[in-house]
Amino acid sequence: MGKHNNLKQLRSKALMSKAELARKANISVLTITRIEQGKECRVDTKRKIIQALGVKIADKDKVFPD
Repeated sequence: MGKHNNLKQLRSKALMSKAELARKANISVLTITRIEQGKECRVDTKRKIIQALGVKIADKDKVFPD
């Protein structure tokens, strides 16, 4: 079991495909899939995803709660 995050829910709510999010965040679709499955990722990758979703960095806990 991995770490819980809300990436899949927020991505779906934004009507964004994995490919579109990956393109906007400049990361691979495989990375998006792994993170949605709860795998670990770097802080820099989290920042890219948060910005690509249009979420403020201050609200990062909405995507990646600790």
